[in-house]
This record gives sequence, C-alpha cells and structure tokens, in this order.
Amino acid sequence: MLELRPNCEHCNKPLPPAAQDARICSYECTFCAECVDTILGNVCPNCGGGFVPRPVRPANNWKSDNFLGKDPASTVVKHRPVDAQAHARFAESIRAIAPEAR
Repeated sequence: MLELRPNCEHCNKPLPPAAQDARICSYECTFCAECVDTILGNVCPNCGGGFVPRPVRPANNWKSDNFLGKDPASTVVKHRPVDAQAHARFAESIRAIAPEAR
C-alpha cells in the first residue's frame, strides 16, 4: 500500500492526500513539486532516483473499500531538509541521466 506522507521532506509544506503538487520516488520519498524542480533537479536526495506525481487515493468508497476511509494517509511527518550544496555535488554526475536509466 502506497504511503501517502503528509508533507514535503525538505520544506515541510503540507501535502494532503489530494495534493496535486506532491512528488514521490520509487521509495515513496515525498517532496513538493517546487522543491523537486528548484532544489533537487528531479534527483531524489535519498536514493538518486527520479520523481513522479503522487497518485491521489479516492476519498469515496467507489468500489471494494479502496478509499481513504479504509486506508488513510500517514500522519508521520518526515522533515529532513536537504543541504543544497551537498545535494548539488551528489546529483551532478547523475542529473543528466534519465531517471529510468539511473
């Protein structure tokens, strides 16, 4: 089950379950689109992978109990601001490689 984390790990911006600007990597690291675009350069600081828009879990029980009421979003805040200079050094060698080829 995809963990819907409640905030951007870098800037701590709230990212509720229906947030259209939530981005995740394959390990579910969660950042806002602004941080992904302006600070991270589409390179996850935790694994080196790329980011995609986080899916929105339905708020209503349309079918088979697959909805937020049964599988709620996480309330555990992970606020780990990224050191921009250290991340730039880390990402420099892999940023030019497409995420699917990293």
